[in-house]
Amino acid sequence: MVGVARGVTLEAFPRILNASGDNVTLHWEGISSPLDLDWVGIYSPPNSADDHFIGYIFLSSCPNWKKGSCSINLPLINLRSPYEFKIFHWDKSQITNTTPVDSDHNPLPSTANLLAKSQVVTFQNLNHPAQVHLAFTSNEDEMRVMFITKDDFKSYVKYGLEEEGLDEMAEALSITYKQSDMCDAPANTTLGWRDPGYIHDAVMQGLEPGRRYFYQVGSDQSGWSLIKSFISRDKNSDETIAFLFGDMGTSVPYRTFLWTQEESKLTVKWLKRDIEELGDKPTFISHIGDISYARGYEWLWDSFFTQIEPLASKVPFHVCIGNHEYDWPLQPWKPEWASRLYGTDGGGECGVPYSLKFHMPGNSSAPTGTAAPPTKNLYYSFDLGVVHFLYISTETNFLRGSDQYAFIEQDLKNVDRRKTPFVVVQGHRPMYTSNYELKDAPLRQKMIEHLEPLLVEYKVNLVLWGHVHKYERFCPIKNMSCGTLDNGANLPVHVVIGMGGQDWQPKWEPRPDHPTDPIFPQPARSVYRSSEFGYTRLYATRETLTLSYIGNHDGQVHDALEIHLKNSTKAFSNWIWFLKASSLFLLGTLCGLIVGYLLYSKKEKIKWTGLKTNEF
Repeated sequence: MVGVARGVTLEAFPRILNASGDNVTLHWEGISSPLDLDWVGIYSPPNSADDHFIGYIFLSSCPNWKKGSCSINLPLINLRSPYEFKIFHWDKSQITNTTPVDSDHNPLPSTANLLAKSQVVTFQNLNHPAQVHLAFTSNEDEMRVMFITKDDFKSYVKYGLEEEGLDEMAEALSITYKQSDMCDAPANTTLGWRDPGYIHDAVMQGLEPGRRYFYQVGSDQSGWSLIKSFISRDKNSDETIAFLFGDMGTSVPYRTFLWTQEESKLTVKWLKRDIEELGDKPTFISHIGDISYARGYEWLWDSFFTQIEPLASKVPFHVCIGNHEYDWPLQPWKPEWASRLYGTDGGGECGVPYSLKFHMPGNSSAPTGTAAPPTKNLYYSFDLGVVHFLYISTETNFLRGSDQYAFIEQDLKNVDRRKTPFVVVQGHRPMYTSNYELKDAPLRQKMIEHLEPLLVEYKVNLVLWGHVHKYERFCPIKNMSCGTLDNGANLPVHVVIGMGGQDWQPKWEPRPDHPTDPIFPQPARSVYRSSEFGYTRLYATRETLTLSYIGNHDGQVHDALEIHLKNSTKAFSNWIWFLKASSLFLLGTLCGLIVGYLLYSKKEKIKWTGLKTNEF
């Protein structure tokens, strides 16, 4: 408790926290003339420059702030460094045209008038294994686990079929990255940079299919995590379950330099419910780009991984790269038609945290053209049950002649449709959207020119995109046109699922300053679109794939797409599409299912139909 201004004190307790996420209480006294802009800054490591806070809270958020004394509780994440807190006096008269602003152009608080500093607060074990998350490897009898510690201790994963008998052990590889690896501001500045600790990467091998395994990560030096569990992949399963979305981000209990995603907490809440209800069925989560929205502020990655750990330590968490993980002005692939497309969205990270904090199957990579490590996790694929999942990168070269194009073509060509009758492709920036985003128009044209022929030729069933922070389902489509009775059944359905938590973009409604952006009224190719936050749930058998859109405000189904596979003399060429709205139109859905069943039983090719609607 250090008083800087006479009579003003700030106390933080307890001084030692047991675990990441525990609350610290901040209590201040003696502010004689409190103002509504007075604020407390959050600093880690301690003794950071006054304007290098990780966040701040206005004292006026405390009910009794006008009395000059009050208390607030604040959950703290273990950033592998102690914390310190400082109170500043801030008057509106100090706000001028030259006042620094945050990403939403709100003035950042002034540090001119320091009133008090707290004692240092730390964690009982700064090295405790944290941010545990799973991923599939290229081998179906393996599971990867990654976690973080402060120091480079030799670390392990212990695992087994019994919680009391973790008889197997695998050593983890360790890696980190440096401030000098970052490519631009704020990631390479003392403002945005924080030491990321050491990332440990271990693989559990020889897993029996479809079994619950228990595991624990860490070491005797750093300590061990709590025992966690997952269900191994089952290559013989006749069903597939997955949860998919994009653009979720993270939520923090304070203001910071960037807008953070409060809605992400509800997405995690409903995902947790759904995963718990699965019991012993294997599944995974797919987050298709714009993952943490850290954009050069390292501690937001810590917040994101802490937020998803209750999910990602139970089921594999798979990702693809988005503009906010990667883009920077000097990125290697930036063709002339994309000169306005790839800018500073990555906050100078140039894909480094994304490439090292995740480890997806395969070995795709691209050089950064700098001293930074190569960018990884660009494109890859795996099978789960009856579905083949292919991930692509919209931020690096995908044109004919590129390494990525060759991979996509070869991957789709080699899919065994007897094993995985359904194929789902995922990427970040959408090939189709009615949100328009004129800046991305050249990219969409190139995707239609170069990638869409592959999707059509190899009869991809479903294509999922993020980037636009909405849900939008399209008709079976090719070259901007819906399929007909003759060819619609063989065309992919595109669905935009970027509604995981970020909310930068406007609703679908006309605006005086942008009368055609987003496209209004809704074009015929857009079957259903909604501004509701949420995620999608995929369930597939050998006959049917269902994609359900779960809304965050009630955790219920708001739209659903069903793709029925029908036996034919032309193997896998005859598809029946049922496009329907779900919970809002229960009677219509029931009738559609009955009609669909009757038509299916006759084994006749039918025209897809859909209900076009908006939901705001």
